Amino acid sequence: MTGKSAKTEKRVDIVLEGGGVKGVALAGAISVLEEEGYQPQNVAGASAGAIIATLLAAGYKGSEIGKIIADQDFSLFMDKGWEDWLTSIISLPFSILRDQGIYEGNYFLNRMKELLAAKNIHTFRDLIVPEYADQPKYRYKVQVIASDITEKRMFVLPRDASYLGMDPDDLSVAEAVRMSMSFPIFFEPFRIRHPQTGREHLIVDGGLLSNFPVWLFDSDGKPEWPTFGLRLVEDNNKVSLGERLPALSFAGEALDPLVTYVMDLVSTALEAHDRLYIESDNFARTIAIPTLGVSTLDFKLPHEKTEALYASGREAAGKFLTAWNFKQYVATFRSGATFSRRQNIVEQMGKRKSKRKKIDEIP
Repeated sequence: MTGKSAKTEKRVDIVLEGGGVKGVALAGAISVLEEEGYQPQNVAGASAGAIIATLLAAGYKGSEIGKIIADQDFSLFMDKGWEDWLTSIISLPFSILRDQGIYEGNYFLNRMKELLAAKNIHTFRDLIVPEYADQPKYRYKVQVIASDITEKRMFVLPRDASYLGMDPDDLSVAEAVRMSMSFPIFFEPFRIRHPQTGREHLIVDGGLLSNFPVWLFDSDGKPEWPTFGLRLVEDNNKVSLGERLPALSFAGEALDPLVTYVMDLVSTALEAHDRLYIESDNFARTIAIPTLGVSTLDFKLPHEKTEALYASGREAAGKFLTAWNFKQYVATFRSGATFSRRQNIVEQMGKRKSKRKKIDEIP
């Protein structure tokens, strides 16, 4: 979006990274942005980020979202149908082969519907922004990232609902979030059949393809207001990923070695997603939130740890805002010049090499 006015001074688009139970930290950061007068316009996210973003778009405040998460018994998310209970006695791997996941995800879906219904939100038609109704990129208050493993492509919902044979306005908001949070193997994928082709689509965690889509609301030219990316980061990079991932078990028993191996692969991919490199323009607008060693699937997280994560989000947002300057950001990154952290590193290495050469040439 381009142009500028006093009315847009405190408007902001927000993109939230996925991260399972660590999402409470995102709510903490949002609460500080709200207290500082920022008004969320377009919001988006993947996985847990999609949950927080959707509740924010529905009208919940950051503090309310934090309380919802803090009061939630996450163990209820691990729901199984009667056939799964029977199968688990015989063979868990067989259950995964049949359903492509351990848990149904129905409890989460119903809980999300309940929270959204309280704000009179059901389909994306209820989240249309009248001012931008004719612009697909900004038509809806929230956009959700999901991964279609049938077509091997990323979905930005609801606008990509047409690939599923649906009118984007008619897509259930809760179902879109259920698609995005479907952690592979842990939750069954969300299944939806295309009404015209009859092809069944299996849709899973959006974080597999884009866990931090901070680019989503970018436009050509100078932006009217900023996009803030809320990113969950490990505060102690010397701790190995293996030490932080939870020991996986099912009903108190160790999982089958093959199942453990597959879930470890997925956990590693999602935990380490895009950790090594971010372009400096994205880095400059990113609120990096320490996750205090909490792992994505720690569904038995103690209440005090939940509170600590929320506080971590608040602290990170506060520090970010003390140094944030939108005009400076636009002048540096959105005025035609291009920069990258990789380029800066190469330049610095070149300077050091040149300096060393001069020293070596001294008699």
